[in-house]
Amino acid sequence: MIVENGGQALDDCYQCGTCSSVCPWGDFRDFRLRNLIRLAQFGIEGYEGEDLWNCTTCGMCLERCPRGVKTIDIVRSIRNIMGEAGTLPPLLQSALSGLAGNGNPWAGDPDKRTAWASEVGLRPHTEESEILLYTCCTHAYDPRNIKAQRTLARLLEKAGVKWGSLGNQEKCCGDPAHKGGRADVYQSLRDENTQQIRGLAPKKIVVTSPHCLENFKKNYEGLKGVEVIHVAELLRDLIRDGRLKPEKPVKARVAYHDPCYLGRHNGIYDAPREVLKAIPGVELVELSRHHEDSLCCGGGGGRMWSDTPVAERFSVQRINDACAVGAQSLATACPYCVLMLTDSLGTVGKQDVLEVVDLGELLARSIDMGTLEGSPNPPAMVRGEQSSPAPHATGGGR
Repeated sequence: MIVENGGQALDDCYQCGTCSSVCPWGDFRDFRLRNLIRLAQFGIEGYEGEDLWNCTTCGMCLERCPRGVKTIDIVRSIRNIMGEAGTLPPLLQSALSGLAGNGNPWAGDPDKRTAWASEVGLRPHTEESEILLYTCCTHAYDPRNIKAQRTLARLLEKAGVKWGSLGNQEKCCGDPAHKGGRADVYQSLRDENTQQIRGLAPKKIVVTSPHCLENFKKNYEGLKGVEVIHVAELLRDLIRDGRLKPEKPVKARVAYHDPCYLGRHNGIYDAPREVLKAIPGVELVELSRHHEDSLCCGGGGGRMWSDTPVAERFSVQRINDACAVGAQSLATACPYCVLMLTDSLGTVGKQDVLEVVDLGELLARSIDMGTLEGSPNPPAMVRGEQSSPAPHATGGGR
């Protein structure tokens, strides 16, 4: 049954244990992916427990597996079996039920999906549009990420980019269902989104989340041949072309957190760093684990909707990593990462020495474009004056 549900890689595993040894969970608890796969190979139904839902699908095991076993496909397959049986973790089940009913996992009103665009005005996609801007659900509904999305829209306006959107017809790319055990919900969203997008015939699709990027580029067969890029790549290109000119100094020591689905899964490491290096005054430093070795924020694979003890949160360790290299700003390019890291920043009480900032927000501080409402202030040590801490995220994963 596992193979029939997409876990064809099950027979490729020869139990070397590399996946278990490189899994980030090894720093926090005894979770062994190897054991889960072995039970599955024997056909033993021993995967109803917590271990099945610990995997964040970060891709570290894929990166290091000597046989290239598609371990995430195996995990997804088993989760789909559990989903068909109706035995998903309660928080994840609630999110996926909302996804099926409302087109997003945040219990957001579909009619208010584009409310984030109220300041700049919604842009319907037309044949004149340079890009179709596809907004992640987290950017559309999470208060912290709405601020980043509004900043992005102003950056696009500043650059003179003719962008358009699907408006309130836009729905989730389906990633939570794809990784969380509801293949039926994912396939429905994939087919509907493909039809909507194909109907507009966009020249280029720009996505705001690495998870959307992963699905559109690799899993949406109907979008093959359509160029899809992440917003970090767009910002880099706008800077290269002189359409965005970062000129105002931003004096800060900045560390960049590589999102799993932008980095390991899609190999995009340079574009966000080029954006940061283009900002005058920024001192870019690397975290102890970066590029291919980056530590997951802990929010992928459906773990955004889980109740993780503080001592086991990858995002808390990431905050500690940033403080260890003396960073004043921890920049990233994924709404899940922004959400998880912002929440953990408050949990460990480091708001006065560190900020979590979206890549576009940091870039906007260097561009003369007037007051950017929605871009959070850096902590006092960066600005040189007192400030309120950035608003905390209110999503799951905690």
